[in-house]
Amino acid sequence: MNDTSPIRVNSRSLGLRRIAAAVTGLLLSAGLVAAAPAAGLTPPLKFEFGPGALVPGYTQVLPATHYTPQRGYGFDLGFKVKGVDRKTPPGLDSHFVTSHHPFFFSVHLAPGNYNVTVTLGDARGGSVTTVKAEQRRLMFRRIVTKPGQFVTRTFTVNTRVPEISTGGRVHLKGREIGSLEWDNKLTIEFANSRPCLCAMTITKARHPITVYIAGDSTDTDQRFEPWCSWGQMFPRFFVPRRVVIANYAEDGESANSFIWEQRYKKIMSLIKPGDYMLIEFGHNDQHERGPHAGPKNEYRQSLLTMIHGARAKGAIPVLVTPMARRFYRQGKLINTLDGFPAEMRLIAKQRHVPLIDLNALSTTFFNALGPDKSAMAFVDRTHNDDYGAYEIAKCVLLGIRRDHLPLAKFIRPGTGRFNPAKPDAVGALHLVKDPQYSTKKPSGW
Repeated sequence: MNDTSPIRVNSRSLGLRRIAAAVTGLLLSAGLVAAAPAAGLTPPLKFEFGPGALVPGYTQVLPATHYTPQRGYGFDLGFKVKGVDRKTPPGLDSHFVTSHHPFFFSVHLAPGNYNVTVTLGDARGGSVTTVKAEQRRLMFRRIVTKPGQFVTRTFTVNTRVPEISTGGRVHLKGREIGSLEWDNKLTIEFANSRPCLCAMTITKARHPITVYIAGDSTDTDQRFEPWCSWGQMFPRFFVPRRVVIANYAEDGESANSFIWEQRYKKIMSLIKPGDYMLIEFGHNDQHERGPHAGPKNEYRQSLLTMIHGARAKGAIPVLVTPMARRFYRQGKLINTLDGFPAEMRLIAKQRHVPLIDLNALSTTFFNALGPDKSAMAFVDRTHNDDYGAYEIAKCVLLGIRRDHLPLAKFIRPGTGRFNPAKPDAVGALHLVKDPQYSTKKPSGW
């Protein structure tokens, strides 16, 4: 087969996905799933939080300013905040909102990339703030200010909708409907022991390098605690304004189904020269059935299609071997992914594609933890918790550096080189938990 040969989809998977697409169509026509969104508010946008004198040019946001589609901005998801006015000279640092639990602020925006700048702190008290965006994507892990100290931080975030500019729409799964990923809003979460939000500005990001992630539940933006993935942790490690992470990975995806469900087409409608496409599949590809299933058939052809498509757009495809699962024998991790990592390595060599051998790196990491401590990095034998996801994200960064990808120069200063044989101590992350929680296992193996 050549790189542009059509993808073969096994009949069982195709039938199930046609049913899912039909159901989504019915929900769309019934108004239960959002149709193509309106344009939204127009950046630049400037918000000032809490009671007190308003700085000219800013829009005041009080604790009772709840999000509605008509207003286009406000506190969201039902979480309340307290407004504080320190009555200091008027300025962005004279008042703020805070809470002892996470709170969310949403803005109706058109899909795209945005720079968000926040001012944090309190004139008379300390603050500790963790910032996430959209579906629990980590932007800043822990920003600490002393009384009277204020900091301004910027992050770059990607928003999206299912509609594809070249025609059609992504076939969303049930868990994606009603999530924060595919809606017409930018949603930002503020959490930790005492987040103090004074001000926020939102501007369009001008031509950042976009890193698209194509993959499955091991790198998707997981909706609920305690599930997490390296893709959710990834944004925290890159220089804002220069790089933005667009995570299109989804639960239960094989390389084959990722293409059929129009996720690959959506990326191809947006990707531009100089962007990256990180491609990690294998976990669910093992369960594809039919005469063309297996690492050397549908899997191989699907990867070649993605490689060819990214290169045709002037982007840089990067193959990422599937993360190891937590299965040990006599104290050592064993391979449960059949020949899929090996086939991806072979394709990378044959087609001169950059390779991040996450399978090997994660194996080293999990062996360093051992059978008992590795349980602290997983929720089950396949899916990570916050700690595991954070360390696996560092493994991917190590792969970027080892392969001398130009993207490496945009890793945030101060991000040390990770050694998977000597990982961070279990429990060292101290990442505050989100209020969304579920015991339901993500789709896939």
